[in-house]
Amino acid sequence: MLTERHKEITDKIWEIANRLRGPYRPPQYRLVMLPMVVLRRLDCVLEPTKEAVLKEHKRLKAAHTPEKALPRLLTKVVNFDRKQPLYNISPFTFQKLLGDSENIAPNLVAYINGFSETARRIFEKFKFGDQIEKLDSSNRLFIIVKAMASVDLHPDRISNIEMGYIFEYLVMKFNEQANEEAGDHFTPREVIRLMTHLVYTGEEDVYKPGVYREIYDPACGTGGMLSVSEATIRAGNRKANLGLYGQEYNDESWAICCSDMLIKDEETDQIVLGDLSTLPPARFCAEARCPRSGAWARAQLPYSALCGLGQIE
Repeated sequence: MLTERHKEITDKIWEIANRLRGPYRPPQYRLVMLPMVVLRRLDCVLEPTKEAVLKEHKRLKAAHTPEKALPRLLTKVVNFDRKQPLYNISPFTFQKLLGDSENIAPNLVAYINGFSETARRIFEKFKFGDQIEKLDSSNRLFIIVKAMASVDLHPDRISNIEMGYIFEYLVMKFNEQANEEAGDHFTPREVIRLMTHLVYTGEEDVYKPGVYREIYDPACGTGGMLSVSEATIRAGNRKANLGLYGQEYNDESWAICCSDMLIKDEETDQIVLGDLSTLPPARFCAEARCPRSGAWARAQLPYSALCGLGQIE
């Protein structure tokens, strides 16, 4: 459910999207706005430690630190307790990009290339590089970056669960423009909460302190089911250890899901790109290192057509 704060942000993003009209038709807005929102979210997460990361990167390079050690060491500067690599070693942020309008396109590419490996892969799956060139040639790139720089998406203001609502609302809006079913890409959070309560009601083991459980969604979309399942269990058991596993055939949805997992410091390797026809559960579990016995499987196939759930035996 969107609150007034969420609606204010989504309305602002939609207003920015409308500035694409001309070079883009409304059904094409998503090609720019979804990766741009992810980029701005990451920018807000990393900006407070940006200068410290650049200083440490310069020191490590001068000391001839092995390349393989850099991701772990630079991530510790962002957050000492963080496990999944996330940092940016380019000199740019959204605000600094605005200081050189003539070179906005190459600087934006350099900014994206400065991210850690998983974040770069997310933007590759969005195919955002193609849109940067088109935006620049149509004199829209600087306008969009400047407008997005005014949208505060820092986790201190917008939680990960709230960000999920915002993404799903935007997906719904973009699908409306393309005359597609929103439920083909995500399941409403209200329905997910009902499903999680149905699945976990009566499951006493999951609320034992220190218990370990895997949750597997074979059609995870933007990751809503995984996020809400995790939140539901942790609300009753803060000491639960959870492994989140998913697969998704749509590049765009996979990228949104992985960006959420990355910011939450979850294993993005456990979100595999591929559908059930080419990546059945047995092969998925091998690729994502998912122990099958006792794992909860939740299927979103898709919401507009069918939902199912069960437990892998």
